[in-house]
Amino acid sequence: MEFTHLNQKGEAYMVDVGDKQISRRVAVARGSVKMKQETIDLIASDGLAKGDVLATARVAGIMAAKKTPHLIPLCHPLNLGSVLVGLELDRERNQVDIEARVSLVGQTGAEMEALTAVSIAALTIYDMCKGVDKDMVIGDICLTRKSGGKSGTYIRQPDGQPK
Repeated sequence: MEFTHLNQKGEAYMVDVGDKQISRRVAVARGSVKMKQETIDLIASDGLAKGDVLATARVAGIMAAKKTPHLIPLCHPLNLGSVLVGLELDRERNQVDIEARVSLVGQTGAEMEALTAVSIAALTIYDMCKGVDKDMVIGDICLTRKSGGKSGTYIRQPDGQPK
């Protein structure tokens, strides 16, 4: 296996995607923010001083997906077709679950955009709740699905192995 962003000298470069086939590409990523039950309750009741945590995190995730090539040095600017960010309170596990779905028609995939959307949504939740809960843990951020392009479809299995 070779890294695609390193030349023969080991120097980083932006991969040339000019000859790649244009296709519909979709990437889905997930992550979570674990927190105290009291923090979940405050989010659910819109009781935090900074405002609606889930709505703010959703918008932050969408904005982050659009800004990915400005944050990750070797990412290509993409003409995103859609970015959907879903957030759900899981009261049994005391966490907010985050899922981002990014789609486009182009020559390269949107995995980094989906992962960036989840990461920034999680950081936004942390920022908005840190005044009441400094013990929050951001985690489990991973690509769960992607389709399109030469490599085809990838589906993450519960054990982390591709299907």
